[in-house]
Amino acid sequence: MRKDPSRATGRPTLAEVARIAGVSQITASRALRDVPTVDPGLVSKVREAAKALGYVPNPAARTLASARSQSVIVLVPALSNQLYIETLEAIHSVLRPRGYEVLIGNFHYSREEEEELIRNYLAFQPCGILLTGFDRTEASLHLLEANKVPCVHMMELTQAEDVFCVGFSQEDAGAVVARHLLARGKRRLAYVAAQLDARVLQRGEGFKRALAEAGVLDPALEIMVPEASSVGLGGELFGRLLRQHPDVDGIFFCNDDLAHGAIFEAQRQGIAVPDRIAFVGFNDLPMSAHIVPRLTSIRTPREAVGKHAAHLMLTLLAGAEVPDRTVDLEFELVVRESS
Repeated sequence: MRKDPSRATGRPTLAEVARIAGVSQITASRALRDVPTVDPGLVSKVREAAKALGYVPNPAARTLASARSQSVIVLVPALSNQLYIETLEAIHSVLRPRGYEVLIGNFHYSREEEEELIRNYLAFQPCGILLTGFDRTEASLHLLEANKVPCVHMMELTQAEDVFCVGFSQEDAGAVVARHLLARGKRRLAYVAAQLDARVLQRGEGFKRALAEAGVLDPALEIMVPEASSVGLGGELFGRLLRQHPDVDGIFFCNDDLAHGAIFEAQRQGIAVPDRIAFVGFNDLPMSAHIVPRLTSIRTPREAVGKHAAHLMLTLLAGAEVPDRTVDLEFELVVRESS
């Protein structure tokens, strides 16, 4: 005689939830996954039944039944970086109401850690993966190709065939900063960067390209360190730059954290910003509009990137045609007092 699953495991089952709610198991499952086509009244009944029983869905069972989970993996290089937090929130706001679980992997700017995460997460048969940028190991590329999981890349752009991406041109952003500082009459322009991921390097390349075109590029006016970015590090790197090149009159920092630290250090040393030295940051974090002087920065569309990437993933999962594989959300130079 077959035992009731709830008796065998000691846990309530979906069948019990469905029986109490007076619906089929399929309807109960869809209601608990927030599938929008289920009648709100039935969703309420199913949730009340699940709450009364203490029922918790089993994602592993769902994966075995469908040969595919309802999980979308999101891999980001840092959870301490506010821009990725905003992107993750946006992704969650799109996918969760459609019944998808969002599983987050943090690879700490390490290609090897990302490779391990990809390998481990693929064992759970995710239905899709959202990736940050394009810089990864050959093994990671092979894993993604071999498992045929739909992928959407965020924060960078490419025109490569069969690649879906949502972001903006990091190089163009760097070039815009250079032209802005040149228009302000600055000529001894430096690039200060930390946490040297691919996007930081691309910003620097765009900045230097524009300076070279203007005939004012000095390769010595560059400080790039692999350490994690921070406000404290920004002050240190600014001090180092001044000791090595006291005639510098404009600086592009690879992110706002470094620029904030440099502004604090400039205040300690009594250096006038922007009259003596102009500062420009990147990402336009909330504090940048309130620091003294207010920081000029590149505003990045991090929330929009998350939402567009999630919607693009939904389109891929539905098997619908994608009109544009590359979605350029652009960026904005927000000019404030520091330049």
